[in-house]
Amino acid sequence: MYVVTPPQRSGMGSDSDLRVYQTWKGSNIFCLQGRFIFGPDVRSLGLTISLIVVPVIIFCIFVASKLMEDFSDSWGVSIVFVAVVFTIYDIILLMLTSGRDPGIIPRNSHPPEPEVLDGNTGSGTSQTPRLPRVKEVEVNGKVFKVKYCDTCMLYRPPRCSHCSICNNCVERFDHHCPWVGQCIAQRNYRFFFMFVFSTTLLCVYVFAFCCVYIRKIKKSEDISILKAMLKTPASIALIIYTSICTFFVGGLTCFHLYLISTNQTTYENFRYSYDRRSNPHNKGVVDNFKEIFFSLIPPSKNNFRALVPRENPMPSRSVVGGFMSPNMGKANDDIEIGRKGVWAMAEHGGGKNDDNNERFHVNDNELNELSPDMRTIVDSGEQVDRPNNHPRSSNWEMSPEVMALSARRT
Repeated sequence: MYVVTPPQRSGMGSDSDLRVYQTWKGSNIFCLQGRFIFGPDVRSLGLTISLIVVPVIIFCIFVASKLMEDFSDSWGVSIVFVAVVFTIYDIILLMLTSGRDPGIIPRNSHPPEPEVLDGNTGSGTSQTPRLPRVKEVEVNGKVFKVKYCDTCMLYRPPRCSHCSICNNCVERFDHHCPWVGQCIAQRNYRFFFMFVFSTTLLCVYVFAFCCVYIRKIKKSEDISILKAMLKTPASIALIIYTSICTFFVGGLTCFHLYLISTNQTTYENFRYSYDRRSNPHNKGVVDNFKEIFFSLIPPSKNNFRALVPRENPMPSRSVVGGFMSPNMGKANDDIEIGRKGVWAMAEHGGGKNDDNNERFHVNDNELNELSPDMRTIVDSGEQVDRPNNHPRSSNWEMSPEVMALSARRT
């Protein structure tokens, strides 16, 4: 049996100078040399900040500053002080939600070892290693079904999902929020809820003092409410704006309070239904709130500033035998890549060749693109001998060079 030697990669020494965030395969955007990680839609973060800061600035200039004249010095200054501090606190929570690792599971460089053989052991055909799409695992005495992720090449833990926007598998995935430009998951869900809740309180605060200012105008000038409202258009605009924001952000706060009390995620609530079956994650209302707000946040599984380790050379691949991922069907007896470039053909006995050989056939143009080792084999017409006990089948694994060559042609 001939073993194809994998091609040597050039520039291996330069890879050791790169850091993980520079070679990251997800769609994330990094800032400050990997200290902050954002989603690909991080531009929306600027819009979210402006929707918070601009109304507060208008409130401080046109409402709070006027109220300082009607109240004593300490009370008047406190209105502006609370608004500014509340806004800064809200922005900090927003950045803690958006700029940290939400719980990304590092993807594997190679798929796991197959555990199931797909094929009929009683027949004369070969068995092809095949990974099961779904596995059952036991966690704390409870059985969960975990799915295989083709992109990350791993079995997702329970409550983990692959975010199609960030292109990562994320633990306890809740949803991807476009307003913060990040996945909401295990490591930032607490800050996300606190951000939504504090934003609701900030809207109520601005709304309340705008109403107080209108009432002050009505009493001081002894006019109707309508005329008092016309004297402060900024207050009217802020009342309308905060009312709309409170409706949406306040509703989102109530929805997540329900999710926390029942220990669900948004993804689970929309996709699965626990009405017909019990929720295996529900620990009771008190324990559910403790899990979210008082438990330790697990450390990140990724060190984005670490140097990229040198890749170990891939093991030599045998021409005989093969591997199939869960999303692949059974291998064909004849495989052709491109129009007429590379194919594998198994010749069985009783015909042209009685010695049961397998050959590579490569055209002249593609021969020049192969490595010297492969070119020598093709030029010399060296035959690949199959062991006597190996079944007659052409289910074999393509070498890395042939796959790369076919990809360039297509």
